[in-house]
Amino acid sequence: MARAESALDPKARTDLHRIGQAEILIGIPSFQSVHSIGQVVKACLLGLAKYFPERKGVVFIAEGGEADAVRKAIAALPMAQLLEQSLLSPPEKPTDVVATDYLGHSGKGTAIKAILEAAGVLNVQACAVVDSDLRSISPEWMELLITPILKKGFGFVTPYYARHKYDGTITNLIAYPLTRALYGRRVRQPIGGDFGFSPRLADTLLSRDVWDSDIARFGIDIWMTTVAMQEKFKICQSFLGAKIHEDKDPGRHLAAMFAQVVGTLFTLMGMYEPTWRDQKGSRPTAIFGFETEVTPRPVSVDLDNLVHLFERGAREHRERWKQILERSNYYKVMEVARGRGRHFELPTDVWVRSVYDFAAAFHGGTAAPDSLLQALVPIYFAAVATFVEKTRQMDSRMAEAQVNDVCETFEKLKPYLIARWPTPPARRGAS
Repeated sequence: MARAESALDPKARTDLHRIGQAEILIGIPSFQSVHSIGQVVKACLLGLAKYFPERKGVVFIAEGGEADAVRKAIAALPMAQLLEQSLLSPPEKPTDVVATDYLGHSGKGTAIKAILEAAGVLNVQACAVVDSDLRSISPEWMELLITPILKKGFGFVTPYYARHKYDGTITNLIAYPLTRALYGRRVRQPIGGDFGFSPRLADTLLSRDVWDSDIARFGIDIWMTTVAMQEKFKICQSFLGAKIHEDKDPGRHLAAMFAQVVGTLFTLMGMYEPTWRDQKGSRPTAIFGFETEVTPRPVSVDLDNLVHLFERGAREHRERWKQILERSNYYKVMEVARGRGRHFELPTDVWVRSVYDFAAAFHGGTAAPDSLLQALVPIYFAAVATFVEKTRQMDSRMAEAQVNDVCETFEKLKPYLIARWPTPPARRGAS
C-alpha cells in the first residue's frame, strides 16, 4: 500500500540526513507551546545524558506553526550549566535538537506521523513521544519509556500515571474499560500522550492508510494503542508518577474531546470486530518503574453543571436516544433525567449498555456519526456526575476501585454488545 504524503518538512529531512544515524529519538508533538517547550526539552536532554550517555540521541519537535519561536526558545537553554547543576557529564555523542513545522492537516496525528518518519530516516533503535505542555516531566521519564524497548524487546510502552480521581474521566469511564473489555488487555492509560515504541511498530503504523482520516487527526493515541494490542506487539506500562498538565472540567472542556476519542474507539471496533468478538475476560499488563506514593494535584468538577447538561441533553436528544437505545435502557436513562430518586445516579450497567447501544448504532447507520456522538455526550456527563457522587469521600486510590467496577461491568455485559451489534449484509443473506 502506498504511503500518504510525507509530514516531514524538506529542510527537516535534510537536517536529519546531516545527522546521519541515531540510536534514540525523543519526539515532541507541539502546538504553540513556546511557553512550556523549554522545560520539556531540558528533561529530555538531561534524561538522555544521564541514562544513555553512550548512545546517539535526537530530540525532534514537530510544531504546528511556531517552529521559529520554538528554535529560539531551545537555543536559549543553558545546557552546559544544566548538566553541571545535575552533576552530569556531556554525553559521549552530542544530542541534536531539530524543530520543524510538520506538513499536512493540523493536529497531533500529523505531528506523530512526522516523528515516525523521522525515526525511520535516522534508523533509530527506540523512540519515545512526550507531550509539549507537561509540567511534571522529569529526566527519569526517558529511562522508563526507552529502556523497555532497548533492553527488554517491548514494542510499545504506555504511561502509568498517578492521577487525581477526577482527572481523566474519558479514560476512566470509557476508553480504559472499553478497550479492556474488547481486546483483553488492561492498559490503564490507552490515551496517554507519552509513550515509547519500537522501529517495527513505527513502520507498521506508517503503513496504515489512516493518515488523512479522523483517526489520525483526533484519536491518534487510542489508535496506536489498539494497533499495538491487535498486532501482537509486546506491551508494557511504565510508572511515570504524577502527570501535571492543564486542568479540564469535564462539563466545560471535554465534550469535543469525548466525541473525537469515542468516534475513534467506535471506528476501531469495526476494523477489529473479528478479533474482539471472541475475546473473553482480560489480563494484566506488566508495569515497570517504582510506584511511589504520589498525591496528584486536585481537579475541580462542577457537579451541578454536569447534571444540568445531562438534563438539557435529555430534552434535546430524546428522540435520538429513543431511536438508538434499547427500549428498557432508554426508559432507565429517561427516569434518571427526570430526577426520580433521592440521589443522582446513572447505574453503571445503564451507562455500559448505553455505550454498547451507541457503538452498535454507529456501525448500523442509525444516525450520522457526528450527531450520534453528540447525543452520547450528555449521558457521559451523567456517568461522570455519578462517579463524582460515589467518590466524594474517597481518595484517588479508593476511587480506583470504582473505576475497576466500571471495567468489570463492561466485560460482564459484552454479550449484550454482541447481541446488539449489526450483522453485515453478507452475513444476513447467508443461509
